[in-house]
Amino acid sequence: MRTGVLVGIGLLILAAAGWLYYQMRSHPALDAYDKLSLPAGTHPQTTLRATFLGVATILLDDGETAILTDGFFTRPSIGQLFFGKIAPDKALIARHLKHAGIDKLAAVIVNHSHYDHVMDAPEVAIETGALLVGSESTANVGRGWGLAEERIKVKAPGSTMEFGKFLVTLLPSGHVPPGFPAGEITQPLVPPARATAYLMGTNYAVLVEHGRSRILINASAGFAPGALAGRHADVVFLGIGMLGKRNLAYMEDYWREVVQTTGARRVIPIHWDNFALPLDEPLQPIPHLLDDFDATMRFLLEKGAAQGVAVKLPQAWQPIDLSP
Repeated sequence: MRTGVLVGIGLLILAAAGWLYYQMRSHPALDAYDKLSLPAGTHPQTTLRATFLGVATILLDDGETAILTDGFFTRPSIGQLFFGKIAPDKALIARHLKHAGIDKLAAVIVNHSHYDHVMDAPEVAIETGALLVGSESTANVGRGWGLAEERIKVKAPGSTMEFGKFLVTLLPSGHVPPGFPAGEITQPLVPPARATAYLMGTNYAVLVEHGRSRILINASAGFAPGALAGRHADVVFLGIGMLGKRNLAYMEDYWREVVQTTGARRVIPIHWDNFALPLDEPLQPIPHLLDDFDATMRFLLEKGAAQGVAVKLPQAWQPIDLSP
């Protein structure tokens, strides 16, 4: 009898694992959104360009200076996340930096300190000579990786920095609920570590001004009410991960606070891809189990059509012309 119970439990565990594996591999098809693809940038190197590199990693380059948000390339698998510890893959990071044409950066600016934003950032800073910019939680990830203190810049919301012709302002933002794991990283975090060790810390929206161009990068589908009042952006890189699981009232508030308030005329969704899959594979949306990508895109396209805002879906590695 006892043996039969144990066998039954084992079969249930296997069935649950199989169901979870299937759900994590089941995702919406992108074919329906082909018309939203952005053409690759064709202007001279001196033109301001952005390159989407998955999740909220965005390269901004004017041919003289380059800055990067987050710099997340390792993208651990589901198995690693659930059953092990994670750490930056130095060889993979170096390969992806080369693929993106990144050899030197002025700054790596971390939106918040969950692993899918901050984990690789100190190694990217080391590889490219960049400053690591972010919260005290981000600083402790840098310290745990051995990044020199003079290469770490802790900045409070409202801080402004100049990098070449880029003027960067860190503004308060929020995280899509529930924002787990929340809290601050108060000691140097030395990898390998559990994914849950990467506590969120401070959330920023990154406003970048370059000549007449105004670009806002809001990495998570969250906001700080009223924080963007009086700020203008031509383009918003809009984090949409897990937005499809929120109710319509939340979606409406998010659009109003981030897109409508800034007067943006172009929205480029980010943080929509399944970041447990390698970056050198074609990007796929976050699985059905965790998000409803189609519901999010329907909402964005309806709001965009009603308010004259172009919604374009980026793919990895393709430079986007951001000239006004």
